[in-house]
Parts: sequence; structure tokens; C-alpha cells
Amino acid sequence: MGLLDAPEYDPGPAERRWRIAKISIGVGGTLLLVFLSFWFWPNGRFRHWRQWSIATDFFAALQQKDFDTAYALYNAAPDWKQHPEKYNQYPLPQFTLDWGPSSDIGVLNSFRVDCAKEPESKGSVSSSGVIVVVTVNDRSEPAYLWIEKKSRTITTSPYKVICHPR
Repeated sequence: MGLLDAPEYDPGPAERRWRIAKISIGVGGTLLLVFLSFWFWPNGRFRHWRQWSIATDFFAALQQKDFDTAYALYNAAPDWKQHPEKYNQYPLPQFTLDWGPSSDIGVLNSFRVDCAKEPESKGSVSSSGVIVVVTVNDRSEPAYLWIEKKSRTITTSPYKVICHPR
């Protein structure tokens, strides 16, 4: 077979590859757009879902008066009972006074996590935690929690943030 005896060019396979490439780019772009819209969702539910979930579990345990579980979530230590001496600075009785029925919150009937946000960063330094805003018992003043990103411990937040309306 010589050079001039080559088979005639068939554009079919190249057109199929081009069609598949266009569809792949369209699907990839759509998935990227969906991901980015969830990432930048105003109340931070998707971006900070881990801290949102911790706050929800914490207040659910308080609502059920399960202070052992709530204390474990607060300290991010599910096995805290095996070594309670590590938590002498904030023991369970003090925690129960601060978060139980005799606290400022009172009996916890209802709660709603409103938003989760990182505080404003200064320069290139990002914060080590996330502020989670929770409305408790439909009070006008929400509870502000600070949840560390790495250790997942909970404290009261030194910062206040404003949530976007839902």
C-alpha cells in the first residue's frame, strides 16, 4: 500500500470526541457552579458544616438534659470520664450550672442554628475557629459559640457577628 492508497478520512470519531469533550466541560462547569454556590451560601451551613453539626448536637444534648454528652462535645473528648482530672479547670458541675436550667438560658425548649462564620481576618492570617450563632428559646439575644477548627472544642465566642436573614 502506497502513500496515495490511504483510506478516505472519516470525520466521525473526531466529531464524537469533540462532542464528548463539550459535554464534559459543560457538566464540569455546572458542578463547579453548584459547589461554589454552596460554598459561599450566606449562612455558612455548607462551608462550616462540621461546626454547624457540632453546635446542633451540643444544643440537642442540652435540650435532652444529657449534660454528660454535652460536656463531651464541649471539650471534644468523648472519653472524658476516663480521665476527669484533665478537665479540672472547668468541671462538669460548673458546666451544668453554666448551661443547665439554672443558667441564663434557663430550661432549653427550642434552639435554631442561625449561621456559622469566621471572624474577619487581619491580613493573611486566618482564624483558628468559627463563630456559630444560635437562637435559644426564641430569645432576641442569640448565643455565640466559638468552635475551634482543629480540636473542635467549644467556648463562648469573644466576637459577635450578624447573620444574613434566611
